[in-house]
Amino acid sequence: MNDVMISTMNDMPGYKVTEVFGEVFGLTTRSRNAISSMGQGLKQIAGGEIKGYTSLQHSSREEAIARLKDEAAKKGANAILAMRFDSSTFGTVDSVAAYGTAVKVEKL
Repeated sequence: MNDVMISTMNDMPGYKVTEVFGEVFGLTTRSRNAISSMGQGLKQIAGGEIKGYTSLQHSSREEAIARLKDEAAKKGANAILAMRFDSSTFGTVDSVAAYGTAVKVEKL
């Protein structure tokens, strides 16, 4: 899995695409516990960054990327092109999708 490179571009400078495996996804949905959520709710009243939610979003993104790389590797890819994120929040639940095109690349 660690050998899978990711590019947000449609290509990877210094490499050529030799095979395309198609679209891959890495999905995760997480929630904070109720007590933590109440504390974060009080923070909303005072204003400022809500660090608990920032941390949740960061860890959700990292998990989605790991799952994306794993799915690409299972298809035989060594790279993902045009990687993007999509996220949504429903109350205390944070859902993140990382997606892109799984490809095999070779160094030029």
